[in-house]
Amino acid sequence: MKKYAIWIVLGILVLIGVGGYNGLVGSRESVNKAWADVEGQYQRRADLIPNLVSTVKGAADFEKSTLTAVMEARAKATSIQIDPNNMTPEKLQEYQQAQAQVGGALGRLLAVAENYPQLRAVESFNMLQSQLEGTENRISVERRNYNDAARNYNASRSTFPRVILASLFGFKERPYFEADQGSEKAPSVKF
Repeated sequence: MKKYAIWIVLGILVLIGVGGYNGLVGSRESVNKAWADVEGQYQRRADLIPNLVSTVKGAADFEKSTLTAVMEARAKATSIQIDPNNMTPEKLQEYQQAQAQVGGALGRLLAVAENYPQLRAVESFNMLQSQLEGTENRISVERRNYNDAARNYNASRSTFPRVILASLFGFKERPYFEADQGSEKAPSVKF
């Protein structure tokens, strides 16, 4: 009778272990998918930038330094690749800073473009500007979805008994996107 009880207990422990491991794998894959969605939206923005720059060049006698800054920021941002399985807070911070530089350069480009009435009248510029605004919104949504998936995964891997499985099988904590530096200050609007 004791022999059967030991086998039953061992069987239950194995089932709990398998279920915990499979749950961690599922949570990790949700984070990986959310990260892929974030990268997809950043790539969409990167793909729109050359079209925007070409439109601006063709429609206005534009400050070359502004266009150069946009293209350099885009090149830097697209050169940073992160493996979602080996993501560290430092790597995510580097990625986030590069993407913030793109956003800042685009913001300067669009702000300077407002001084060119003939550019604002160009339909393709307005369409690209609208697409970029939509992409920025999508990026924000995907970053939030990634943070939600990372929070769920981190919570799952930190609960008992999964914390034991997570340490045994190398399920590392996933970092979060944080607000960009300076975003706590509201921009000043002057007329």
